[in-house]
Amino acid sequence: MIGPTNAIRTSEVDTAPPSFELGSLEPVDPRLIWKNEAIDFTPWLLANADRLAAALGIDLELDAAEHTVGGYSLDLVGRDITNDAVLIVEDHSHLGQVLTYAAGTGASTIIWIATAFREEHRQALDWLNENTGEKTHFFGIELRVVKIGDSPNAPLFNVVAQPNDWQKQVRAATQPSALSEKGAAYVEFWRSFLDRVHAEHPEWTSGKAVSSNNWYEMKGPISGCRYSSSFAWQDRLRHELYIDTGDGERNLEIFEYLRGQQGELEAAYGRALRWEDLPGKRACRIADYTDGCSVLDRERHDEYIDWFVEAGIRLRRALAVVALPL
Repeated sequence: MIGPTNAIRTSEVDTAPPSFELGSLEPVDPRLIWKNEAIDFTPWLLANADRLAAALGIDLELDAAEHTVGGYSLDLVGRDITNDAVLIVEDHSHLGQVLTYAAGTGASTIIWIATAFREEHRQALDWLNENTGEKTHFFGIELRVVKIGDSPNAPLFNVVAQPNDWQKQVRAATQPSALSEKGAAYVEFWRSFLDRVHAEHPEWTSGKAVSSNNWYEMKGPISGCRYSSSFAWQDRLRHELYIDTGDGERNLEIFEYLRGQQGELEAAYGRALRWEDLPGKRACRIADYTDGCSVLDRERHDEYIDWFVEAGIRLRRALAVVALPL
């Protein structure tokens, strides 16, 4: 008879120990990898901003090193795509210096990196996150390095303090300036949009937070340029390469450089684009539009997301086949 005997043997096989071995993570002193902060670590971080962005859940673009603030020189400054600025402070031990940098640059995202955090410093960052506005973000990042056996060393960014965006949004909603019906619809729409992007195109963005703005931006292929999806004026959807490096002349230079390849770019995109140099404004844009769209029409949200995703695929494909400015 096969019932009881086979049942016992199957159970024995299922519970047998695995024949493979798992290694153990071994810590490595970061200062053995980057012996000098300014010479070794800062350039490495500048070239590997995406690693930090993934740990933080934001889109991050670093574009300056050794930025001067008063009598100090901070290590890296750049941008959080959905905020005004981002400040990177590497391995400093004084919270006061971090706040000096933040005030001197007008940063709304402040990232403090250290090889170790004292408990009182972590608590101070938590307090700042709880007692500042919803658009101000403080992160504490503990830098670690690990390996398994003879494997290459691997950096780890351990988040020890971070903003609670949901808590800030709830608190903001209880204030006199609580979200309007349209503001609430934008939050709902961008959350669904971001869920779709993370599921189908996770390489597009590390961003997780959404807001009540009528736009959502992602890191572009050129420093200072963004992929932007928005509900534009006159009930239109717009997807664009938004060109704003902070320098109007540089913006126009990038715009004209790409317009010199307009035929090739539009052929790869699959239809004509709008080339808007925006006279009187610092920024420029290369955009596509579709008409007849309102964020308050919730039954059409999936349709709008389809359009934004398709336009995002087309624009990335087009920019991948033309020469980009340095």
